[in-house]
Amino acid sequence: MVDTVLSGGWIIDGTRTPPYQADLCIQDGKIVAISPQWEGNCRTRVDVTGKIVSPGFIDIHTHGAYGFDTNDGDADGLRMWMKRIPEEGVTSILPATVTQLPDVLEKAVANVARVTEAGYEGAEILGIHFEGSYLDMEYKGAQPPEAIAVPDVEQFQRYQEAAKGLIRYITLAPEHDEDFALTRYCASHGVIVSMGHSAATYEQALMGIANGATSMTHVFNGMTPFHHRKPGLVGAAFRVRDIYGEVICDGHHSDVASLNNYFTSKGRDCGIMITDSLRAKGCPPGGDYELGGHAIEIGTDGLARLKGTDTIAGSTLNMNRGLRILVEEAMVPFDTAVNSCTINPARCLGVDKRKGRIAAGCDGDLVVLDDDYSVIQTWCRGRAML
Repeated sequence: MVDTVLSGGWIIDGTRTPPYQADLCIQDGKIVAISPQWEGNCRTRVDVTGKIVSPGFIDIHTHGAYGFDTNDGDADGLRMWMKRIPEEGVTSILPATVTQLPDVLEKAVANVARVTEAGYEGAEILGIHFEGSYLDMEYKGAQPPEAIAVPDVEQFQRYQEAAKGLIRYITLAPEHDEDFALTRYCASHGVIVSMGHSAATYEQALMGIANGATSMTHVFNGMTPFHHRKPGLVGAAFRVRDIYGEVICDGHHSDVASLNNYFTSKGRDCGIMITDSLRAKGCPPGGDYELGGHAIEIGTDGLARLKGTDTIAGSTLNMNRGLRILVEEAMVPFDTAVNSCTINPARCLGVDKRKGRIAAGCDGDLVVLDDDYSVIQTWCRGRAML
C-alpha cells in the first residue's frame, strides 16, 4: 500500500519527455511508481485530473519573506519561512545572505546550520547562497558599500566553518578575485561559484569560468550592460551556453522582451528563474523595510528600492507568478519555463538525482497548478503542505 496517489494529472517531469497523463504514487516521501492507472491500494487518493503536476520549484536566490530576512539570524523566522514558502509551489530553497559585516554574516549562516540540524517543516534547505561581500563597488546595487570586501579564502573558510559546510553557492565579482584564488578554492570544495554584482569584462568572465565559475547571478542586473563592442558578463552569459544563469522573472528587473531574448538564446537547460525576494514578500505593500541595514521601500509595482532613490533592491515575486510571466508575457515555451525553476537549478546544485524531476526514486516534491498558474497543492518530500 502506498501513502498517496495523485490521479489523472498532466505530468511535467523535468526532462525532454512531453507532458503525459498518469497516476503518481508516493511512499515514505519518495515517488515510487508512475502508472497509466494505479490499481493498487493507497491511503489517500487525490484527484488532480486535468491539472498540471510539476516538480516542486527550487529557488536558489531568495533573501526572505513574511517579514524575515536570512541576515536576521532568527531560528523561528527561518522555520516560519520554510513552512509558508510552499504556498507558491517552492519545495527547496537556498536562503541567501546579503552583504554585511562579518559578525552579522557568521550569525546568519550559523542560524541556518542550527535550524537544519534541529529540524523544521516545509521546503527543504539545500544549503546557503552566500551573496556578498565580495562584490564590485560600482555594481553593488543595493548592497551596503561599507561591508564590501576583497575576496579572501581564509575569511570564507571562517564563514563556511560557522555554516558547518552549508554554503553551497557564492556570488562574487571575479575581477576582484586575485589569481581567481577564491573561485578555485570554492570550485574544488563543492561550492558553486556564480559571477555577479560585477564590472567584469567578457574576457574576465571567461577566465572566471576557466577557473571554476559555473553560474551567473541575476543576469542583466548588477553587471556591465551588454554592448556590441563590449559584451561583458551579459555577452558571456549568452555566448557560453552551458553556464547557468539566474534571472529575476518579475518583468520589472528585466523587460519581458529581454527575458525572451535570454531564454531563446540559452535554451531549456541552463536558464534559472529566481525571485531575489526580500523580507517584504507576503507583507502589505507600501511598508518600510531594510536590507543590509539600509532603508528600503516597496512600491505599488512590488519592487523594493533604496528609500528615496530609484535603485532597485530586490523583488517580492512569487515563483508561480514568475512562471506565468515567463510563459504568458515573455512568450517562453512552457517546458523551458518549467525547467528554469525545477531541473535546471537542481542540476546546477548537483541534486538532480532526487530533485527537479518526476521519476521513480526522486523525492516527493510536487506542485499542482491550475490553468491560471495558481497553486492548488504542494507536497514537500511527500507531505501535503496546503
